[in-house]
Amino acid sequence: FQSLDYDRCINDPYLEVLESMDNKKAQRYEAVKWVMVFAIGVCTGLVGLFVDFFVRLFTQLKFRVVQSSVEECTEKGCLALSLLELLGFNLTFVFLASLLVLIQPVAAGSGIPEIKCYLNGVKVPGVVRLRTVVCKALGVLFSVAGGLFVGKEGPMIHSGAVVGAGLPQFQSISLRKIQFNFPYFRSDRDKRDFVSAGAAAGVAAAFGAPIGGTLFSLEEGSSFWNQGLTWKVLFCSMAATFTLNFFRSGIQFGSWGSFQLPGLLNFGEFKCSESDKKCHLWTAVDLGFFILMGIVGGLLGATFNCMNKRLAKYRMRNVHPKPKLVRVLESLLVSLTTTVVVFVASMVLGECRQMSSTSQSGNDTLSLQGVSEDVNSSIKTFFCPNETYNDMATLFFNPQESAILQLFHQDGTFSPVTLSLFFLLYFLLSCWTYGISVPSGLFVPSLLCGAAFGRLVANLLKSYIGLDHIYSGTFALIGAAAFLGGVVRMTISLTVILIESTNEITYGLPIMITLMVAKWTGDFFNKGIYDIHVNLRGVPLLEWETEVEMDKLRASDIMEPNLTYVYPHTRIQSLVSILRTTVHHAFPVVTENRGNEREFMKGNQLISNNIKFKKSSILTRAGEQRKRSQSMKSYPSSELRNMCDEHIATEEPPEKEDLLQQMLERRYTPYPNLYPDQSPSEEWTMEERFRPLTFHGLILRSQLVTLLVRGVCYSESQSSASQPRLSHAEMSEDYPRYPDIHDLDLTLLNPRMIVDVTPYMNPSPFAVSPNTHVSQVFNLFRTMGLRHLPVVNAVGEIVGIITRHNLTHEFLQARLRQHYQTI
Repeated sequence: FQSLDYDRCINDPYLEVLESMDNKKAQRYEAVKWVMVFAIGVCTGLVGLFVDFFVRLFTQLKFRVVQSSVEECTEKGCLALSLLELLGFNLTFVFLASLLVLIQPVAAGSGIPEIKCYLNGVKVPGVVRLRTVVCKALGVLFSVAGGLFVGKEGPMIHSGAVVGAGLPQFQSISLRKIQFNFPYFRSDRDKRDFVSAGAAAGVAAAFGAPIGGTLFSLEEGSSFWNQGLTWKVLFCSMAATFTLNFFRSGIQFGSWGSFQLPGLLNFGEFKCSESDKKCHLWTAVDLGFFILMGIVGGLLGATFNCMNKRLAKYRMRNVHPKPKLVRVLESLLVSLTTTVVVFVASMVLGECRQMSSTSQSGNDTLSLQGVSEDVNSSIKTFFCPNETYNDMATLFFNPQESAILQLFHQDGTFSPVTLSLFFLLYFLLSCWTYGISVPSGLFVPSLLCGAAFGRLVANLLKSYIGLDHIYSGTFALIGAAAFLGGVVRMTISLTVILIESTNEITYGLPIMITLMVAKWTGDFFNKGIYDIHVNLRGVPLLEWETEVEMDKLRASDIMEPNLTYVYPHTRIQSLVSILRTTVHHAFPVVTENRGNEREFMKGNQLISNNIKFKKSSILTRAGEQRKRSQSMKSYPSSELRNMCDEHIATEEPPEKEDLLQQMLERRYTPYPNLYPDQSPSEEWTMEERFRPLTFHGLILRSQLVTLLVRGVCYSESQSSASQPRLSHAEMSEDYPRYPDIHDLDLTLLNPRMIVDVTPYMNPSPFAVSPNTHVSQVFNLFRTMGLRHLPVVNAVGEIVGIITRHNLTHEFLQARLRQHYQTI
């Protein structure tokens, strides 16, 4: 995994842009950004509309055919035929979803772990490509229509993030022929802001919760935030919500512009019946039960996560290494099992329950148009006489959103046995399903599972304790919040999402308390489901802060001392060698301290401490230089091949002398000299090999490759002023897919030509002292969204570099153990 770099490179081309920037250009740039944010919101809403329309179409077609078949076969005794029809629909849809994931594997799952990693600063390969969003949107509508216990809300977040990443670029690998000259937003910094807006728009479209979407983007991994970004993200979320609302209201009700359906998942309005004077939505006494439900929800969520983690590990060992067809077969097996369980449970385990008067008369107890009709029309009467309905079939033989509305708003009762069996079956099957090779969300299955749990608690309190004032819908909502919070461990964003989805601000306190208790309880046992899957993939995610004991370490304890660097004026042969033999994405630009070594050394112990950090790398540097020289032989130039055959550095450090003492006495300097007037030579002394390095700036691999591609260099007979100059637009033209050094045709480049990198390096990157505490290093790195953090001593010499890998929890733990062993 690669890191994203949010630090601005303040080099000469960028300064030229700043010099030419005036108020009008700045306002135009800001206006374009607002237009793009609005476009991202609209497109995300249209993606949600597309998914919802076809899910509803396919689901209605399937249930209409199967329900009519069940009603006919109930009398004729051919229910096996009805089961085969249901299997035919479900297996076909799931097979198509699995095939789409084979085309783009990163489209599997909900996509939230991957987007969380992206917002944290980690670039997951292919996660924001156009092909990904196409496979995601098509795949999730097939997997939901195929009857799997998955939701479409999680993938909507991923889809919105992909739209946010791709739309402002106006280019795509999948559509290479379509090219626009759009010079804006050509950096990771700008792209990350749009991904944040797109992810928030996905949440807003899924739940009709624009504020919740904004808080989700803020809470789930954004390491850098500002007030201006908050306003843009909220605007994008509003655009997505009302785009989806406008089209859904017009398509479903024919009342364009009425805005009746704010999101893909609507909870409806919670309201007691006017005839029931004892009923209250919730009371202070109920808070005690809500806290207990939060504890149980945390325990259930921890159990769910533990089981799913074991399943994921099993898949990684036994399914993923095998041919891709095995993943498709696993998805079909899950679909087959789920379909059989749903059909058998609905026909055998359900109870016939009496319809309430509200259900029969259709009294509008729900002010949100359409919700009461959905609740009443979704009642299933399989095998039940008139005036009764099959409670298990009502939950299983409906879309998941309709089942949630049944548990929230159905005045008729559900049997405690039915609720218990439904919860158990749904818990196990949704745990098994999350992680197979289909696009799948976890929000709706968790809400439905938790709603059944909450409704069960309400039934028990009414029946066995005699609490007649209890409103069952409230307990179903709190149960849904408790279980969902126990699984995903989100707090503020999930609280606001649920409040916005219910349109009831009085639920704020019980939802918040329940989610907090569920999170604390679950955190006692394991992490949230998304963090677990991030860890299983080995992504170097950085938390908000380090543990307290990590402050026993300093920057010198965790940095990488083996540096690969370039000089301000470097031969092309050297640059090609460095780029071909390393995988680093940034290189320090340094010069050697020659004449002032002894003056620096007098009475300055900081330098002595600094040199000590380099002790471990002394023995490897001569070998590294030999490796580079060997790689130069592959350069397509006979002149360079001959030069490499003649000059190979073979000097080894003397074994009899104390290396550390020699370093402290400044008898060695770090790397072989590659000034333009010299080349690698075996006549170098150890003093020439290990000199201290004065740090001047950082230059990125992408910048070096761009300079080579465009032939930015000068000959020995010329001055560096004759070197061609590149503009900022030319430097960023190939973003985000810069050419690879191994793919370049370098036959036209003279290896003896010299490149002046000083105009293109970042002369003022963030840097830390070797004695900086790890917590300070961590906060600077994460807050500023850095990719490389040089460690520079008191006299301006670079002694190491810190990357994301050096700040991961596992790496810090290992270094802390070494620290204790040293003590």
